Amino acid sequence: MFRPHHSPNMGAARSANSAGNASSLSFLSSASASSEAVFPLPPDILVEIFLNLPPNQVVCVIRLVCHQWKDLADGEFFWRERCRREGYHLQDASRAPSNWRLFYFMCKRRRNLLKNPRGEDGFLGWDLSNGGDGWNIERPIVPHPNEAIQKNFATSYQMCIKSQMIELEKEGYSPSFMDEFQPSIRISDWYAPRCRCEYVISVQLLNHRKEVLQEFNPDAVYLPQFDQQIGDQWHQMTHVFKKYGPGVRYIQFIHGGKDSVFWKGWYGARVTESCVEVFPAMDT
Repeated sequence: MFRPHHSPNMGAARSANSAGNASSLSFLSSASASSEAVFPLPPDILVEIFLNLPPNQVVCVIRLVCHQWKDLADGEFFWRERCRREGYHLQDASRAPSNWRLFYFMCKRRRNLLKNPRGEDGFLGWDLSNGGDGWNIERPIVPHPNEAIQKNFATSYQMCIKSQMIELEKEGYSPSFMDEFQPSIRISDWYAPRCRCEYVISVQLLNHRKEVLQEFNPDAVYLPQFDQQIGDQWHQMTHVFKKYGPGVRYIQFIHGGKDSVFWKGWYGARVTESCVEVFPAMDT
C-alpha cells in the first residue's frame, strides 16, 4: 500500500507559512488602524503608484491600509486625474461633477444596454410584433453615417413593432444607486425611409411592478420616399431622462413602423443602432 512520505521539514514549513500569514494579517490590521503612513513616500509618488493600479483594488484594498492612503485614494485630484488619463472627459468643462469617483466608474461602466441593436444576431434579444410580411433584416440601402453599421431592421406594409425590457439591477445598477444618484438615461435610435413610411418610438421608465413612472412617447414621424439624389437619409432620434425620481427599476424600449403605400414586402421604416445607456448626471 502506498504511504505518503512526510518530509521532516514539512511541518516546520507549514508552521513558518502560518506564522508568515499571521504576521502579514497582523501588519495590515495594525496599518489599517494606524493614522500614520505605512511607507514614508511623498504623496505625489503614492498617487502615481495608485494611478497604475486597477481601480477596484484602489477602492477595496489601498484605501483600507492607513488614513493617509485613504485620503489620497478618496481625493478629488486622484479620480479627476484618472479620468483625464483614461480619456473620460466632460462634455461641458464648466459643469464639473461633485463626485469624481462616481463620475469615473459611471464612465467606465457606460455601454449600450440593448442587445443586438443592429440585427447582426438576427432577432436575438427582441420581442417582435409582425404586421404585413413581418420584420426583415437587410443591408442598408444607403450607407449609415457610421460605416461599421452594415445591417438594419426593415418594416412591412402593416405596423411592425419590436421591444426590449432592460432590468437595471441585472445590468449592475442597484436600486439604491438608481434612487440616490438618478443618473441620466440617454436614448438614441436611427431610422430611415424606403418608400413613404411611418416611424414610431416609445421608451418607458418602470418601477418594480413595471408601472410607468416616466415616458418618452413622441408623435409618429412620417417620412417621404427615399430619394437617391438627396443622399443621406438616416435620421437620429434622441432623448435624455433626468431627475426622474426614485423607483426606476426597468427600461422598456419600443419602436417600429410601416410603409404608407401598402406594398407587399419590406418598404417601411428602417431602424438600426438603437441605444439605451446610463451615464453621469452633471451638476448644474
